[in-house]
Amino acid sequence: MFKGVHHLAVDDKGRLAIPARYRLALAEQCDSQLVITVGPNPCLEIYPLPEFERIVRDIQAMEDREQAETLKQWFVGFAADTEIDKQGRVLLPPMLRKRVQLDGAAVLMGQDSRFDLWAATEWEQRFGEAVDRMPALQSAFRTIRR
Repeated sequence: MFKGVHHLAVDDKGRLAIPARYRLALAEQCDSQLVITVGPNPCLEIYPLPEFERIVRDIQAMEDREQAETLKQWFVGFAADTEIDKQGRVLLPPMLRKRVQLDGAAVLMGQDSRFDLWAATEWEQRFGEAVDRMPALQSAFRTIRR
């Protein structure tokens, strides 16, 4: 399970250091093989390869073929394979970095089975002023058992 918020930096070559606390788990879970793609939010989604493959199977099994095709075009079409190098970094493809204006400061958020990678400015706009979202957040918390 991936969780937490990590403020990181994308270097000049487009590499991002994966926090050390996840590297061993990712090495065991997916031999450090990751897939980076787009999703519904203005961030990149980073999946361990087996999790990405599971989602692709779910898309292929969808009955609504039009919806499945749209998801394949975006989720699969923009996907890029990468792996964690010996220094614990992943290379972020330039096209994907450009899509979400990711250059320099970044925020990696654990999302259970994946990571979301945000440009720091976009993350700050969305989550820095949580007061604006409190009614929706409070309502969402009421729907779960804690």
